[in-house]
Amino acid sequence: MQTRRAALGMGAALGMTAGARAQGAWPQGSTRFIGIFPPGGGTDILSRIWCQKMGEITQQSFVVENRAGSAGNVGTEAIARAAPDGRTIGLGSVAPLAIAPTLYSRLPFDVTRDFTYIAGLWQLPNMLVVHNDVPARTVPELIALLKANPGRYTFASSGSGTTVHLSGEMFKVMAGVDMLHVPYRGGAPAHIDLLAGRVHMIFDNIPQALAEAREGKVRALAVTGARRSPQAPDIPAMAEFIPGFEITSWGSVIGPAGMAPAVVDRISQLAKRALELPETIRLFEDNGATPWWTSPENLAAFRVANEAAFAPLIRASGAKVD
Repeated sequence: MQTRRAALGMGAALGMTAGARAQGAWPQGSTRFIGIFPPGGGTDILSRIWCQKMGEITQQSFVVENRAGSAGNVGTEAIARAAPDGRTIGLGSVAPLAIAPTLYSRLPFDVTRDFTYIAGLWQLPNMLVVHNDVPARTVPELIALLKANPGRYTFASSGSGTTVHLSGEMFKVMAGVDMLHVPYRGGAPAHIDLLAGRVHMIFDNIPQALAEAREGKVRALAVTGARRSPQAPDIPAMAEFIPGFEITSWGSVIGPAGMAPAVVDRISQLAKRALELPETIRLFEDNGATPWWTSPENLAAFRVANEAAFAPLIRASGAKVD
């Protein structure tokens, strides 16, 4: 009996040692990072910056795989269905994790049960930009234009249930205007139609919207954060015209449920290192984002609070997806 116990104890110790080596060495080989929106959009740019820095730190490969559709729900489902071995992680976004549970009557995943929350990555406000032919150069002028032409003007989004969509819905409610929502499968195709004049405006994440505004392709009217963005201090905050208006997008790294705690902790700490690199900070800020590291526990709690904050807005807007 003593011999058997000793053997079992030795086997357990060897197993723990091997497991510790494997966890401590993460990543071993290529890591797949599932991007939940199409290539070229603001969140895709930020995801690729972070993955590049993670690759430099670990000397391993991080491959971004875009799985777009249904305002991020398609890619988020793919993350939930992946093996929990740390080889597949992905973008956790406000749209599928904090907005979709209220907006959608059915989801192919459970935001509480099906994911491992690992670390926050960034926060960024949206920016309202309009096509250059829209005869409004300020938010008050735009409100007056929309009130004089109810239902005539359109706003694009990267999909129903994104902060890009809800920024427009919040604007409709708080400004008392009527305009038509036109959803797209991601920010890039929405901007193609905006530049072509097929839609009139978009409340998009700052990176692409700000770049186009600086090039004179669109006209920037406001940002949706509580205050002006350091990346665009000349652009007013919407709250300067509509008190209480505030919507901020965020991105995080998540994995499927059941990941080993030691692996989660290692990814989280490496994410923190990547976000603290001066070049990461500069690149994020150049794209309108603020690095935002959080612990796994704080990220999970933040998601719950964010869902609760968005729910009344979604219900008040009447937005619903079956």
